[in-house]
Amino acid sequence: MRKGQAAAPAKPQHTLFGLSTRRAVILGGVIFVLALTLAVPMHTYLTQRAEADRLASEQRDLERELDELQRQKEQIEDPAWIEAQARERLGLVRPGETPYKVQLPGDYKPPEEDAPPPPPSTGAWHSDLWQRLAGPPPSTEPERGTLPENPAVPAPAPEEPGVPTG
Repeated sequence: MRKGQAAAPAKPQHTLFGLSTRRAVILGGVIFVLALTLAVPMHTYLTQRAEADRLASEQRDLERELDELQRQKEQIEDPAWIEAQARERLGLVRPGETPYKVQLPGDYKPPEEDAPPPPPSTGAWHSDLWQRLAGPPPSTEPERGTLPENPAVPAPAPEEPGVPTG
């Protein structure tokens, strides 16, 4: 360098958060690797925690159901409960008692009629559906008190050879 010349200005360094660019990239890479290293165990921990909570809830439900079933078992083993159920459901009475059944006017329920059996299947689903929608086929027997539309005409007696008709 010569005496009258100023020193050449130094190249400006690029910085990121007070670090050189190279150091900032290395630091970012290290943070990324640490994040990946911690992500898998964290995911496993959270999954196992949710499964443990679900199993604890299921166990509480099963314990409640077990308590209810034990209560029902004790109730069924009670002779007084059995007698009450026999009186209520079956209408049984003890020897010497007179049974009464009170029927109030609004309590009558007509007996339920059994549904007719479904028609036999023809094999094709659309035919079966059409039969169900159309209803039962019309009856071939005439209703009581009506005459049949085409009364049966008796067939003529066969003619005997040599006998004149007429």
